[in-house]
Amino acid sequence: MMSMLAEIPYWGSSIIRAVVITLVVLAPAGTTVYLYLFKMVSFMQSRLGPMEAGPFGSMQLFAELGKNVQKEDTVPGNADKLIFAMAPYVVLLSTFLLAAIIPFGPDATLVTFDSNPAMDGTGVFDGAGVFYALAVTSVSVVGVLMAGWASASKYSLLGGLRAAGQLIAYELPLVLAVVGVVIQAGTLSLQGIIFAQYEGEIFGMGAIGNPYILTQFVGFFIFMVAVQAELAQTPFDMPVAESELVAGYMTEYSGFRFLMFFIGEFASANIFAFLASVLFLGGWAVPPFVLEALDIGLDSNLMNFLGPLVMLTKMLLLTFVIYFVRFTYPRFREDQLQRFAWKFLIPLSLVNIAITAVLKVVF
Repeated sequence: MMSMLAEIPYWGSSIIRAVVITLVVLAPAGTTVYLYLFKMVSFMQSRLGPMEAGPFGSMQLFAELGKNVQKEDTVPGNADKLIFAMAPYVVLLSTFLLAAIIPFGPDATLVTFDSNPAMDGTGVFDGAGVFYALAVTSVSVVGVLMAGWASASKYSLLGGLRAAGQLIAYELPLVLAVVGVVIQAGTLSLQGIIFAQYEGEIFGMGAIGNPYILTQFVGFFIFMVAVQAELAQTPFDMPVAESELVAGYMTEYSGFRFLMFFIGEFASANIFAFLASVLFLGGWAVPPFVLEALDIGLDSNLMNFLGPLVMLTKMLLLTFVIYFVRFTYPRFREDQLQRFAWKFLIPLSLVNIAITAVLKVVF
């Protein structure tokens, strides 16, 4: 995609990038809402879920969208109207920024600074996609605080403060879990990490490559737990605990602005799942023995078409785990939530980094 965009004027390529990023964010979000929030949870609870709007309720999502768009957009009288209005856009912005960096094939990327090979001709990836990805995930904290403070509501402010404290606490294990992957791959480039997993070996065997979920399984566990907390999903949903705070920082929002928070929550789950698939499951690549059977290389143009399907499959598997946990486990208390991050996940991630560094030097 980068080579194609290079031949198009800047304004045209910018429009194409914006449209593709929007599709990458919204289409998987709608898919997972229907599959998991509407249907999977219904079967878990021995009910059918939505069945009236479209075949098997497949149009229920559009009904929900139409309902929220028609609702009155209310603003509290004492609210800071500008900050109140900007907050959902800031939260959603981090999702779109993160989607821009996810690679879906050897050329199916929308940015250049992650996938450029080194100019010395070695083919080593010199990008900084991991650094960028971890940086933009912190933007949502600002939007949450804006929503909580600007709403002029005790419930919203408490929810915003809880969310900020939680996001900051679990941002650390999220970053530290990725450090182990970066050490093992030897690059900050997301494309470089994918190629490192494809070209790696386990006990001298390279038939399946070296997906880092095998060697960084501790990092994978920490990453997925931190993602669950970053998304404020059960058992880490104290910022929006309905029994205490109504809807937390979203309490005063209605209509389209509330819908934006809703979209941001589920779209972020998908983007984090895409990122986890790149870091731990080999991304858009398939095991080497599959490509050998097809007699094609990893950089084949065919992978630009198969890659997105592979990524979608891995994303659906990881989001299944996220939503299964959400509807299975009870909510943590606030003190338990913070203790779990600071006294368990962070020390465990530091141990994982140390062991990875030692093994990297030895082997």
